[in-house]
Amino acid sequence: MKNNNTMPLPDVGGPDLHIVFIFGTMKQGYPNFKTNQGTRIAGDYITSQKYPLYLVGERHSPWLIDSPGQGNRVHGQLFEVSSQTLEKMDKLERIEEIDGYRRVIIEVENTVDSVVSEAFVYIKRNDQIAAEEIKIGPISRYEDRHAQMYRARSFQSVDAK
Repeated sequence: MKNNNTMPLPDVGGPDLHIVFIFGTMKQGYPNFKTNQGTRIAGDYITSQKYPLYLVGERHSPWLIDSPGQGNRVHGQLFEVSSQTLEKMDKLERIEEIDGYRRVIIEVENTVDSVVSEAFVYIKRNDQIAAEEIKIGPISRYEDRHAQMYRARSFQSVDAK
C-alpha cells in the first residue's frame, strides 16, 4: 500500500539540495550511513519540540513518533543532500509503504547558537507503534550502544549505485 502523507520537497538548500535531520541509523558513523551521501552541516542539532524516540521490535530500529510535545527533545545531525540521495533515503525508510516512515518537515535548533532551521525528518505515525514492541525509550539520543543492538533488514540494500 502507498503512503500518501509525504510532504512535498521544499527548496531549502537550492533547487537540488535538501536539508535532512538525521537522528538514527543514517547518522555519520552508524549502520545505514552508507545511504546518506550528503554533506554534514557543522554543529549538533536538537528538535525544537519534544518527540518520543524509541528502539522498536526485534531489530531495535529507532522510531521517532509523530507525537509533538511528548518524549524528549531529540539530538541529531543535519545533512544537505541531493534529490538523488533523498530518493535513496526514502527507499531505505520505505516511505511508499503504509508501515514505513513519513518524510515531514520539523524545526531543529543548533545546540550552540540556538539558530532554528527547518529540515526533513523521517517519522512514524503514532498509530504505528504498539507498546509491546518498544524495547527502549523514550530516549533523547541514538547512541553507539543502541546501534550495536540494531539489525538491518536482510533485503535492505540501498547502496549507492
